[in-house]
Amino acid sequence: MSLVETEWRHGAVWLWLNRPERHNALVPPLTGALRSALAELAEQEPAALVLSGRGHSFSTGGDIAGFLEHAGSRQALRDYSEGLVGDLHDAILELLAFPAPVLAAVNGAVTGGSAGLLFAADMVAMSDRAFLQPYYCEVGFAPDGGWTALLPDRVGPSKALEIQYRNARIGAAEALALGLASSVCPRSELATQIDAWVDDLGKGFARTHRVTRQGVWDERRREEVRRRLDLERARFLELVERPETLDGMKRFTRQRA
Repeated sequence: MSLVETEWRHGAVWLWLNRPERHNALVPPLTGALRSALAELAEQEPAALVLSGRGHSFSTGGDIAGFLEHAGSRQALRDYSEGLVGDLHDAILELLAFPAPVLAAVNGAVTGGSAGLLFAADMVAMSDRAFLQPYYCEVGFAPDGGWTALLPDRVGPSKALEIQYRNARIGAAEALALGLASSVCPRSELATQIDAWVDDLGKGFARTHRVTRQGVWDERRREEVRRRLDLERARFLELVERPETLDGMKRFTRQRA
């Protein structure tokens, strides 16, 4: 079974995270498959790229079981973490540079670094039962995936800090009010909403959409995001090796067993 699946609909391509038995939690094979799919699809000039997840969750971020499996030595844990977070950040940057509008159909929970896939989307249709939540302060991780690199530009620095200090759960209605979602609807209507957006895009020139996106996410702006993401990765690697973070991962896993 492929960890990432693609489906063409009405000229747009849907890209599905496909690890539903683990709530699409991120592991290196999945982030690697995501990056490979993005590179391939960028050459095919879809009308839009649509990100979504199979099962009940969009993605619950980095799979803590994967970190714990590599916690036998500091170097193994560091290498695993650097590879996973690095791939995720590269995928986010590749989404920002994607040569077509990027949409997201958020079918369920979005936690941890996987929120970066939404932060990189142009328009987000969110299930009325979906939510975003960081969880970093409960585990002891440093934020990754754009929680400090992208979120402050979306909601303001103070609100971005408040959300992360309090580990606040951002429901669909609040996400809409904050501008993190463009539309909220029942989960069963997500595809209909996305199809309507794709139809709207089709009324304009694809070339215009492309250069508009390139103008917003020009090289200078993307390089600034890259710089911030690199800082996130460095801080993540600093904290993930600490004994209290290992204890936090074990405690978090027990609480959800």
